[in-house]
Amino acid sequence: MNNNKVLVTGADGFIGSHLVELLVAKGYKVKALAQYNSFNHWGWLEDISCKDQVEIICGDIRDPHFCRHITKNVDMIFHLAALIAIPYSYIAPESYVSTNVTGTLNICQAALDNNVSRIIHTSTSEVYGTAQYVPIDEKHPLQAQSPYSASKIGADAMAMSYFNAFDLPLTIARPFNTYGPRQSARAVIPTIISQIANGEKQIKLGDVSPTRDFNYVEDTCRGFLALAEHQSCVGETINIGSNFEISVGDTLRLIKEIMGSDVEFILDEQRIRPEKSEVNRLWCDNAKMNKLTDFTPQYDLKTGLTKTIDWFVNPEHLKKYKHNIYNV
Repeated sequence: MNNNKVLVTGADGFIGSHLVELLVAKGYKVKALAQYNSFNHWGWLEDISCKDQVEIICGDIRDPHFCRHITKNVDMIFHLAALIAIPYSYIAPESYVSTNVTGTLNICQAALDNNVSRIIHTSTSEVYGTAQYVPIDEKHPLQAQSPYSASKIGADAMAMSYFNAFDLPLTIARPFNTYGPRQSARAVIPTIISQIANGEKQIKLGDVSPTRDFNYVEDTCRGFLALAEHQSCVGETINIGSNFEISVGDTLRLIKEIMGSDVEFILDEQRIRPEKSEVNRLWCDNAKMNKLTDFTPQYDLKTGLTKTIDWFVNPEHLKKYKHNIYNV
């Protein structure tokens, strides 16, 4: 398959840029979509070493004509483009529908029109909401606890409808919480690391009691590729996770240990989600992934955090983060 032409939407983002690097390393011909902007800035694609081997284009998945244009002569699509910040979805919910739901519709229709042979659509563990049972398998009920998760539930349903109605060869990849180099400070791990690395004595966070199933970004990207390379995954929704649960508070303590820090945690009220919107527990059941592919995670949490910290403490990387403000 590595002679195929691959389109990655959302390639300028955190996971997308790492996926582009993996695909290039595996020999794929990659077309990478960055969101259009007047600065012609390619997001995190500016920082990857293989960008000269990638066809980078700028545009917006909310435009169906543009989507039809970029999917011509493409064999495979990894669809990652989305709005993902939960707090921002509280104040700008319509933008999440237009990007996540309508954007997914546009990509699916364009793929159908242009006979794309394989699509991996990106979901999120947030669609499950707070766990009703653990570990969470793919049969777990979906719960819209934020406008963001509601938009992703809608996007997943739209994508799967194209498999059911039109036989579009599609898989829904449902990664649990991914972390690693280049992650936005909207996420809790970069928030902790960047504050400590900048010498703060008090760490501002929201509720630290929720649990998460954290996954190093290289493992998530390998999971995406495994789904694409196994025909048995077509028409399926599949979790990507480690089957390991840890609280945000214990994650903070582990980061403090690795960084040799004695920082104090203080609660920042503006970072608290509305009570019924907080997802209190996420723990991935990855049995289906293990059954259908040969994928297994390579990084335990401490190893992945160490690699992430090593990247963030580089002054050239750290200066890209505004550690002293709440990044919505």
